[in-house]
Parts: sequence; C-alpha cells; structure tokens
Amino acid sequence: MIHVLILEDDKASMEALIRILEEYSAEIQVHAASSYKEAKDLLEENIRYGLFLLDVNLSGSRKEDIGGIIFAREVREKFQYMFTPIVMVTSVGAMEMQAYRELHCYQYIMKPFDRTQVEEVVRKVLVNKKQEEPRTVIVKKDGINYQVKCQDIRYIEAVPRGICIHMRGENWKVPYVTLKQMMQKLPKEMFVQSHRMFAVNRQEIEYIDTVNRVIKLRNSSDTVEIGVTYKAEMGRMIND
Repeated sequence: MIHVLILEDDKASMEALIRILEEYSAEIQVHAASSYKEAKDLLEENIRYGLFLLDVNLSGSRKEDIGGIIFAREVREKFQYMFTPIVMVTSVGAMEMQAYRELHCYQYIMKPFDRTQVEEVVRKVLVNKKQEEPRTVIVKKDGINYQVKCQDIRYIEAVPRGICIHMRGENWKVPYVTLKQMMQKLPKEMFVQSHRMFAVNRQEIEYIDTVNRVIKLRNSSDTVEIGVTYKAEMGRMIND
C-alpha cells in the first residue's frame, strides 16, 4: 500500500486526481487536503507517505501565492521525506522551475493535466517502491538468529553487558554486543551515532535540538541524547 497526499484547492482538479489514482491501483490510498492547514495536519498524522502531489498556487487568481511550494519545503525538512517523490501541479512555469531548483522535485504536471500524465508518474513511483528491498540485520536473541528490518529500528541504546534495540512496539535486549559492533552491521546511510551510548535511525528523527542536546523522535515522546563530541555532526545534519 502506498499513501499519497494531495494538496489541491480546486475542487474539480482534486476530484479528478483522486479518481485517477484510485482507479489506477488498489494499492493506493489517497489523503486529500484543500488547504495548507489541512495538509499540515495530514503530515503530522501517523502515516508514511510515498508520494506527494502538490498544487503550487493555492488561491486561484493570486499567482503570488505559492502555498504548495511552502508546504513542500516543510515536507523536505522532515528526515523521513528527504527523498520521497514530490510532484508539483502547476500552470505557472516560473514557479515550477523554482520548485525544481529548491526542492528536488521528482516531476511536475502542467495544468490542465490529463489521465496519462498522472498515471505515468504513479506507475514510476509504484515500480520504484516494489524494487526497494527492505534492508535487514541479523540479531541474535535468546540463542536464536532473527532477521530484523532496519526500518523497524527506531534507535539503539548501549546498556550494561549489551545493547537495547528500541523498535516500534517492543524493545529487545541483546547481550554481549556493543554499540560499535551493531553500527558496523547497520547501513551507514540509515543510522547515525549521536552519543557514545546511542545511535538513531535517521528516518525516525523529527527534529534535532543541539542547544539542549536531544533528538526528538517522530510520533513518540522518546528523545535520544546528543553527546558533546557528536554535537557538531548533529549540527551538520540540520544544515544539509
């Protein structure tokens, strides 16, 4: 299942996009917003979106309104959506180019759009999604080797005589394994060490507070500490 967030203030265009997507594949679930505020609320829900379709101009005749681009910037600021496809829907060429330069858009659709354009975008996203094999790591627990999906690991904590792997819904204590040894097994592009006692999944980061030296995890009250020697690295992540 792929969740798609549509931001479109024109009712006819919104209905057309929803109809095209839902008729194209049963694997698609559409979440529709007709305003910037509605889109912000959807972004904060416990949903992992695989595609964003965003109207550049959200107020008809006011061409200076670039609410879709502003929302796209906020999407890109979230670590879990750094590389998620964003497709801008626009009738204004200059704004389309601005979105491409600033936001690394996947593609754009010029209005008035047709079914073929939209279906081709969705086809590419679905194909890429199916080709993405989930990264896994072997973890030995209670004498049994388990294959754990890296995306299910939120963060890892060093504990006496081992580590604790914090996952969604459960925590696993793994004895006789150090944090350093675990980090050597994990994909470097997915995990970052923030403290001598902690490593965190980049996709689980909501925001980094280098002043108070904590990382807030998304959809959770959990925080992960930032060590003094790791503060500079965390700061670079914010600016990337």
